[in-house]
Amino acid sequence: MTISTKQRMTLEEYLSYDDGTDVRYQLRDGVLVAMGAESDTNVSIAMFLISIFLQIVPYSLLRRGTEIAVSGNYAETRYPDLMVLTPDAQVALSGQKRSLITFEMPAPALVIEVVSNSEQDKKSRARDYQDKRAEYAGREIPEYWIIDPTAAVVLVLSLVDGQYQEQAFTGNDLLSSPTFPTLTLTAQTVFAAGE
Repeated sequence: MTISTKQRMTLEEYLSYDDGTDVRYQLRDGVLVAMGAESDTNVSIAMFLISIFLQIVPYSLLRRGTEIAVSGNYAETRYPDLMVLTPDAQVALSGQKRSLITFEMPAPALVIEVVSNSEQDKKSRARDYQDKRAEYAGREIPEYWIIDPTAAVVLVLSLVDGQYQEQAFTGNDLLSSPTFPTLTLTAQTVFAAGE
């Protein structure tokens, strides 16, 4: 990622920011940061999961490329690999100029992050396992998945009393989702989609 500007922005300034390019940005501590390219593994896994969730939720609740505002020292946003919105969040987001879930909007039901080659990029691993975990808990997102292709593990984190409790799934373990109990998916099937 490259930093585009050192000038700090508020979330409101960011919502109206347009530099006339197609570059995707996020805010890190109020600083505008250009998003790097995603790996094909991450994209393939996210697209596969969309096909799975389409079988159990309406397409209008699925989001890829939608940002969410999170708490930090200054204005912060994240681009999860996939989100499943609640109907109330979908209504709040509908018609907005920018596909960004602000603090005034209801939290999504589920956020999924695919860890980017965590063995080579330790900062990326820390973001998904630690930073985003705290940020998403702060947003009171009921369920957060961390999918780590390198470690071949899917962590399903459920929010209980403001903290995430995690279950780890590997191989042919059937994922257990408290929010989506009808989901029938193994960890291995998720990872095969990224190969």
